[in-house]
Amino acid sequence: MCGIVGYVGKRNAQDVLLDGLEKLEYRGYDSAGVALALEGGIRVVKSKGRLAELRKRLAVEALARSGCGIGHTRWATHGEPSDVNSHPHSTPRVSIVHNGIIENYLELRERLTKEGVSFCSDTDTEVVSNLIARLYEEQGDLLEAVRMAVARLEGSYALGIVCRDEPGQIIAAKKDSPLIFGFGEGENFIASDVPAILKYTRQVAYLDEGDMAVFTASGVTFYNALGEQVEKKPEKITWELSDAER
Repeated sequence: MCGIVGYVGKRNAQDVLLDGLEKLEYRGYDSAGVALALEGGIRVVKSKGRLAELRKRLAVEALARSGCGIGHTRWATHGEPSDVNSHPHSTPRVSIVHNGIIENYLELRERLTKEGVSFCSDTDTEVVSNLIARLYEEQGDLLEAVRMAVARLEGSYALGIVCRDEPGQIIAAKKDSPLIFGFGEGENFIASDVPAILKYTRQVAYLDEGDMAVFTASGVTFYNALGEQVEKKPEKITWELSDAER
């Protein structure tokens, strides 16, 4: 069990992600990390240990302000807790966060290795980031690459994906792992659980099995498991964060 959060909008994404991860740390505290869209590419900062260690590392990095990013807090499944096994997992073009377990990752990893892909971690998630990047290189269409990649995955996943070629966009995908979308004004969110974004919005949609969401600060397009565009109306959260913390 891990926690993921994603944000695009007018606020400082780093602050939003850290705030959300703090609310999700109950889902895993072996390591934490963020990927932020900055001028020149995606910057990843991650660290073994609790969220406080990531905060220290980010304070040292003193990154420029970003309006788009994804974050993760990890409970280790494949690969021991370490800096290198921490999420996000990245290629030069694509960074992802993942909650779930990819059951056929060894088969996929072997196939990608034969195609010349190198791996540096022991995680199942690094296979997903490299698979998406490989398909993106072939297809030239990031959304289609994600669709093709998840079709090859066996197991469970909630994914948040950013790409250096689309610095103001996040793609999310869900199967057998919790993922919600949060609607804002000039900003939008994803998270594993409502408390992570309740400070910023009370309008949410729950992604169904096989759903994908492609979103920017100004809007979102939802797709079902068949790849068809679907409409999801916001549901209002009426309970308070203090109720969830009891």
